[in-house]
Amino acid sequence: MSEPSETFAPRPYQRTAIQALTTAWQGAHNRLAVVLPTGAGKTVVFANLIAGMLGSLNGRRALVIAHREELLTQAADKIKAVCPELRVGIVKAERDEHQDMDVIVASVQTLAVERRREAVQDIGVVIVDECHHAAAPSYLAVLKHFGAWHGVPVAGFTATMTRTDGGLAEVWQEVVYTLDILDMIADNYLCDVRGKSVTVAGLDLDSVKTSAGDLQDGQLGQALDDSGAAEVVADAYRQLAAARPGVVFTPTVATAQSMAHAFTDAGITAAAVWGDMPREDRAATLARYKSGAVQVLTNCMVLTEGFDAPWTSCVVVARPTKSPGLYCQMVGRGLRLSPGKTDALVLDVVGAATRHKLASIVDLTGRETAALDEDQTLREAVEAFEAEERRKQNLARLEFEDINLFQQSGVRWLRTDTGTWFIPLRDDLFVFLARDEAGMYRVRRWTAYEGVRAPNQDFARPLADTMGWTEHHAKRLAPAAFVTRGARWRSGAPSNKQLAFCRRFRIHVPAGSTAGDVSDLQAIHRVSKILRAAQAAVAA
Repeated sequence: MSEPSETFAPRPYQRTAIQALTTAWQGAHNRLAVVLPTGAGKTVVFANLIAGMLGSLNGRRALVIAHREELLTQAADKIKAVCPELRVGIVKAERDEHQDMDVIVASVQTLAVERRREAVQDIGVVIVDECHHAAAPSYLAVLKHFGAWHGVPVAGFTATMTRTDGGLAEVWQEVVYTLDILDMIADNYLCDVRGKSVTVAGLDLDSVKTSAGDLQDGQLGQALDDSGAAEVVADAYRQLAAARPGVVFTPTVATAQSMAHAFTDAGITAAAVWGDMPREDRAATLARYKSGAVQVLTNCMVLTEGFDAPWTSCVVVARPTKSPGLYCQMVGRGLRLSPGKTDALVLDVVGAATRHKLASIVDLTGRETAALDEDQTLREAVEAFEAEERRKQNLARLEFEDINLFQQSGVRWLRTDTGTWFIPLRDDLFVFLARDEAGMYRVRRWTAYEGVRAPNQDFARPLADTMGWTEHHAKRLAPAAFVTRGARWRSGAPSNKQLAFCRRFRIHVPAGSTAGDVSDLQAIHRVSKILRAAQAAVAA
């Protein structure tokens, strides 16, 4: 058997996925899944996986199961390209090429027929393409027949899958490898993506019912057509993506056709494709899109899988969805690299929606991010979000270190309810620290006569230096017994005057509090109120 073709030698992450499968198969589980973003080359992965395994199967063959004609042909062609010496046959409808084949690529619809699957013998490994469909009865019957529940190695590949949905957890025992789309973008395997909303004023999505967890296709299509969405989308495309080849996803055939008409009327060559379209007509339309004779393809959900057109640089989601998986499948069609292509643009068609949480561009990645700013790419948004999170974590770490410094000090440092550190000196005098954006500190003094004042030499210093300077001057301005944390008076019982003050201002005094504890509560209450008023006066 020849080595895999250099043209389709696996990328590093593809080798990692293959290794994850072969290693996990040596354990307790045999039904394993791999989740790779659209454009990651899952067909290359399982083609190389098969090429590497056949020699150890003792004459048994590999079976690849798919559910659409395009996927069957694509898989067969890629396996032949990866390892030209392999004999690859297709089993579907009138084709029955399983005799003397190393690899059999078959449609699940054909294998669902008992006599057709029983004719296919000696299967040693099973590959399931687009394995998020595998909980369907047809798949279950086929997988059980070929030993998926009796130890035969089974690998499922998909771009989107949640094992907790639709019974998939009963099929796939373990997801052994997952790759985030941002990793693909960062490693220059996919292009970056930016998004814009196209608001259709008359589109009321709240009136659309939910079916099987997503907006109902028929009602959604009717709402789009009733609102005049096609003309709005075509105009937005002309303004925002005039030079980009693109695909438009719609919920119904009628909507796909009305979108194509609207684009054509707007001066953009467009054509519609749908599932029941005659095969020759659909192939001819796809060929026109590839040649550039058609700039925009509109479709009724037939291009979410098995559609490979890397030059596509705009995706219109005119099929608002609550499913992040479906959203990723649609948008993924525009992320493949192509000469001259710098990024992908996603146009999200939106309307009034208050009761539906719709998927959006941030759902493309599993990493946390905020909503994208205008003209910000997904990668830029995530990097900005993560930089801000690191800044917050650093501040939290510094805050922890700061608190330790204050607690270790012998001086009576207290903190206001907004986090400002201060030393109370008298009822009419305290000193406090002001922190700037660079994390440096300055000292400030407050008196009842002058308010907040800065020292004559107002330097920004690191915390430890500022603390030392402040503590030195505090000890000069007040008796040590009042400044130091360990003063003897602090351990005594609180006075009636202290407790009356706390009752008057509704300051909670925990049981067992000492005179020092209550004095601190009084000071925090007083200084917090003073500094809030001073800040409000500055803001005014």
